[in-house]
Amino acid sequence: MLSVFALDGIPEIQAGDDLARIIGDAAGDLVAGDILVVTSKIVSKAEGRFVQADDREEAITAETVRVVASKEHPGGVTRIVETRHGLVLAAAGVDASNAPDGVVLLLPEDPDASAHALAVALRQRFGVDLGVVVTDTLGRPWREGQTDVAIGAAGIRVLDDLRGTNDTGGRRLDATIAAVADEIAAAADLVKGKTSGRPVAVVRGLTTLVGPLDLPGASAIIRPASEDMFRLGTAEAWDEGYRAGLEARD
Repeated sequence: MLSVFALDGIPEIQAGDDLARIIGDAAGDLVAGDILVVTSKIVSKAEGRFVQADDREEAITAETVRVVASKEHPGGVTRIVETRHGLVLAAAGVDASNAPDGVVLLLPEDPDASAHALAVALRQRFGVDLGVVVTDTLGRPWREGQTDVAIGAAGIRVLDDLRGTNDTGGRRLDATIAAVADEIAAAADLVKGKTSGRPVAVVRGLTTLVGPLDLPGASAIIRPASEDMFRLGTAEAWDEGYRAGLEARD
């Protein structure tokens, strides 16, 4: 049976806090196969990933390795970028929501490493195999709204490769790979919410997904550039093609 519940009692996180201890205290008791789903905001806070709000645009630029698309609007310019983590998202994940006044938060330095450290500490504390997923909120092409996805993971299978198996009608599946870590992230956000002050949830009942700590992290979900059919926005693709045409003519 699958159950998802948020943890109460997580205080405001400060730089340098022992996040594993705080989560463990709030959890009280965990069982083998539990998956802890942790909002990246509190990971970033514990890691001291703050910059002054006045430096937000500079911070976005510093975290960006490639501009995917940009769009002007009355309030400025929205940039969809690829970060050095390989993530593609708005503003490089630099965000003022749920951050102290006057500062903005960057994404964790290495979300998979952060998840791994939490998983190690929590497994040692509770003496059982647990998984950890670190999440952030992303928009999606072609769809309104945002949803939480996994940006870091440890101790779980982040993808469930069903290729080569058969569906209920006996037809062979040749392309189906379920992004289970993203599905876990989205399910947990239903109970965590954005404004409830409950940044950690437990997903219980997916024991088959929990495994060794050396399983690939959430970075394994990122699609390789060679397979990305939508790598650039319209204007950026046009500019790139135009420049390539000029270079070929020269």
